[in-house]
Amino acid sequence: MTKQSPARKWLIPVIVIVLAGGAGIGFNVMRSKPATPETPTPMSAAPASDEFAPTIESQERPPGSAPEGMVWIPGGEFSMGARSPMDSNDVVGMQATTDSRPIHRVAVDGFWMDATEVTNEQFDRFTKATRYITVAERTPTAADYPTAAPEDLTPGSVVFAPPDHAVPLNDHFQWWAWVDGASWRKPTGSGSSIKGREKYPVVHIAYEDAQAYAKWAGKRLPTEAEWEFAARGGLSGALYPWGDNFKENGQWMANVHQGNFPNIDTGADAFVGIAAVAKYPPNNYGLYDVGGNVWEWTSDWYRPDYYTQLAASGVARNPKGPTEPFDPTEPTEKKRVHRGGSFLCTEQYCSRYAVGTRGKGEVTTGTNHLGFRCVMPTGKT
Repeated sequence: MTKQSPARKWLIPVIVIVLAGGAGIGFNVMRSKPATPETPTPMSAAPASDEFAPTIESQERPPGSAPEGMVWIPGGEFSMGARSPMDSNDVVGMQATTDSRPIHRVAVDGFWMDATEVTNEQFDRFTKATRYITVAERTPTAADYPTAAPEDLTPGSVVFAPPDHAVPLNDHFQWWAWVDGASWRKPTGSGSSIKGREKYPVVHIAYEDAQAYAKWAGKRLPTEAEWEFAARGGLSGALYPWGDNFKENGQWMANVHQGNFPNIDTGADAFVGIAAVAKYPPNNYGLYDVGGNVWEWTSDWYRPDYYTQLAASGVARNPKGPTEPFDPTEPTEKKRVHRGGSFLCTEQYCSRYAVGTRGKGEVTTGTNHLGFRCVMPTGKT
C-alpha cells in the first residue's frame, strides 16, 4: 500500500534522498535513529578552479589476476569536479554543479573495482550466507518512535511513483511515495519481486546495507575520489564517462529519462525505468553504468565546501572525505555522497549522469534508484 498521508509524513524525522536531481531534498519517511603507488605518480600544482589539467595515469601494474567481476583502475593524478555553470539561475538541471567546484587536483592509488553495480543475485547470495536484513525490511519499534501510531510502524521504502500528468518540478512529493513492504526483494512493494531480474542492480540499499555486503565480500565502498577517477576512465575533463557527446554515433550510452519529467518516460534508450547491468558500452576502464541506471553510494561524508578545502591543500592524495557531514539545507541530517545519477536523470530536472557532479543522501535511506558497487584496494590505502 502506498501511503502519502499526513500521518506517515510526521511519523519519522526527515531523511534526505537524492531524488531525480543531484540536490538532497527532505522527504519524511522511515529511518533509524542517527546515530603510495610502487611507481610514484607525478605531482603538479593545482590548476585554476575552472580548468582541467591532463590526467596522469600511474604505471603501477595490477597485482595478479583480476578478482571475479572486477577491473583494474590504475590510479594516478587527475582534475576532479565540474566546471562553473553558465546559468546561475539553473538550480536543478544541467548547470546545477555548485557543490562540485572548484576543480582540484587529486591523486589516488590503483585498486580493483566492480565492473558493474552489485546485482540482485549477488546480494541474494550475501543475504543467504549471512541472514542479513536490510534497513528497509526492518520493522521500526515503538521505543524508537514513541509518538507513532502502531499501524504506521511498518517496514518499507521510497518508490518513484510518476503522476499521470505534467506537474511543477518544485514539489517532489508529486512523484515519490512511501510504499509499505518495498525493499530490495520487492522493489515496488507488495506483489513485486526480483524474479527474472537477477542481473538488475540491487536497490533500496541504505549505507549500512552496502557496507555490510562489502565487508562480507572482502571489499569496501569507494571513496568519492576513487569513484570519479574510475568513472572518468582516463578522460580529462570530459562531460560524461564516455566523452563529451551525450550520444555517440547515434547510440545511447546510458539509461536515463527521456520525455517530460516526471510523468512520461518514452524509453527511447530501450528502457523505461531501471535496466539490467551492462546494457550500455563500458568506459575506458571497463566500468559499466557509471552514468545513469542507479545512483551509487561512496564512503565520503557530504559537505558542499569540501572541494574548496581540498583545493587549498594542493594535490590531495587518496582523500577520504571530510571528517563530519554537513548540509546547510538540512544541518541535522547525516549524509554521504552519491555518484553516477540514475534512470530518472534528465536535463529538465537532473543532470547527474555528468561525471563530475555529485549527489547526496541520508545514510539510512534507500530508494528504488539507489545501489552501489565495491572496490578492493591493493593494501596501500
